[in-house]
Amino acid sequence: MKRFKKVYVEITSACNLSCSFCPQTKRAPKFMKVEEFSDILDMVQPFTDYVYFHVKGEPLLHPQIDILLDLCAEKGLQANITTNGTLIGRAKDKLITKPALRQVNISLHSFDANEGNMDMDVYLDNILRFSKEASEKTEIITAFRLWNLDQSNITNSERQKNRHILGRIESFFGLPYRIEDQITKSRGVKLCERVFLNQDYEFKWPGLEQEYEGDRGSCHGLKDQIAILVDGTVVPCCLDGEGVINLGNIHNDTFSKIIEGTRAKNILEGFSRRELKEELCRRCGYRSRFNK
Repeated sequence: MKRFKKVYVEITSACNLSCSFCPQTKRAPKFMKVEEFSDILDMVQPFTDYVYFHVKGEPLLHPQIDILLDLCAEKGLQANITTNGTLIGRAKDKLITKPALRQVNISLHSFDANEGNMDMDVYLDNILRFSKEASEKTEIITAFRLWNLDQSNITNSERQKNRHILGRIESFFGLPYRIEDQITKSRGVKLCERVFLNQDYEFKWPGLEQEYEGDRGSCHGLKDQIAILVDGTVVPCCLDGEGVINLGNIHNDTFSKIIEGTRAKNILEGFSRRELKEELCRRCGYRSRFNK
């Protein structure tokens, strides 16, 4: 039986921010019902050990995220959440006690879209306190993401803001070094037990309007990962935020039938020959990160 390292489940397409690096979905805001989520877990459970609450949308907006995490535990699945972190303070009690929660990824570079709504230091205080409590009381991993390694095209104000964020992290964890002197694209920094900071370069989400990148290459989509949008549409990877490569709908067909369908097989067979069968894949710059 085919196994996936990651099955992304978009529990909501709604978001409380509008980040420049993350195009707003054209799909209507929607929250996955508990019953729908439970059915999806039943179908994907034989194919993976890990579900990721992520594609588009902010998962901490889901009012029943604690129930969704309980369902993961009941079905023997570990959950991973990717969040902008702005709601971590109010959601902490719904997360910190959940045995299914394996990892929380917090996108620090999303803060720019939050200006005017929350003070940066309040934001940082909330996420830093969460990471420390998670580290001391649970087995939850916290990974801070700061995808702005390319500092060549940013303003002095943006550079100062970045240094402020890193300085707060250094001070909170008592680091005896500047993070910039330690971190590389391929290796993050361990801040304390089960708390990490990872930096990378910003990327463009693939879209049919994006620049043509070529028809040769491969991808982790459908090999290591697959994604299910909030309406049940199954897509090959977590970057198909508009459901362009629609493999089928999990509310109409079984998960196993969808991944064995003609379109999915054609994509995989193409990857095996380094041929990109889908136009969206040909306009995805992210794949270049693992095609070198």
